[in-house]
Amino acid sequence: MRLSDLATLSLTYEPQGQTLEGPMPGGFHHLELERRLGRGELVYARATQAVMTYAPQRGIGLRPQATAPRAAVGVDILSRLVVLPVPCRVVWTAEEPGRTGFGYGTLAGHVESGEEGFLVERRGEDVYAVVRAYSTPAWTLARLAGPLLWRGQQLAARGYLRAMQRAADGHAHAG
Repeated sequence: MRLSDLATLSLTYEPQGQTLEGPMPGGFHHLELERRLGRGELVYARATQAVMTYAPQRGIGLRPQATAPRAAVGVDILSRLVVLPVPCRVVWTAEEPGRTGFGYGTLAGHVESGEEGFLVERRGEDVYAVVRAYSTPAWTLARLAGPLLWRGQQLAARGYLRAMQRAADGHAHAG
């Protein structure tokens, strides 16, 4: 699978966009984790730049290739998890005072079916990274792996938050 192949693929789940405002839909595993990154405008600026340029994905070793250097609705992203393709499409973005991020949904060929959202939020002077997801196994083999797949998603989400922390702290290689 190549990045250019993704344009012909469809999203594999309904409803879409629920990791931004919720509620997350039934019939899926739900995940929501957050981490306080620090305080102030500099922390927020660093974290928002990182989230919109795929630092969380790089931070867990996915090496994303995208059709644009910054997340925007319709941007396709192809990563690799070892040898497995991880094809996704950005389905929402938020760039508002106090809240910035994006969510992407799975395309055909992904081991799961669902959506992950990545937000940086200001709560007063405090800055938080939030990861929300809903998913279900897309492949028979993935269904058999059940709890292992779910545990892997939890580990990935914690890795995303660690990458956001590194970015907020000003480390050049947040990913």
